[in-house]
Amino acid sequence: MTEVLLVITHMPDAASADALARQIIAAHAAACVNRLAPCTSVYRWQDKIETAIEFPLLIKTTRAAYARLENLILASHPYELPDIVALPVTEALPEYLQWVNTETQTLKE
Repeated sequence: MTEVLLVITHMPDAASADALARQIIAAHAAACVNRLAPCTSVYRWQDKIETAIEFPLLIKTTRAAYARLENLILASHPYELPDIVALPVTEALPEYLQWVNTETQTLKE
């Protein structure tokens, strides 16, 4: 069993967040994606303080599937520099961890 990760990214609108979530699941790059309610992000970009409404995605994946997931996010993300942050899951229900591992295995052809 490979390490489970919680990956966080943000999309600019609900439609792009939902489309990315479906792509990720279809590609077995994650077991589950939660699209959260919109939030306000405040950040510095190109030496200017910016504010944006964004839709957070919480993505449950594995270290083995991370590269596939990152490539999917980069390919469809509209931002020049998307936030893609992966956190290790250090404790969780063992059956849940097994499910994440099973769902992220590459498809057999």
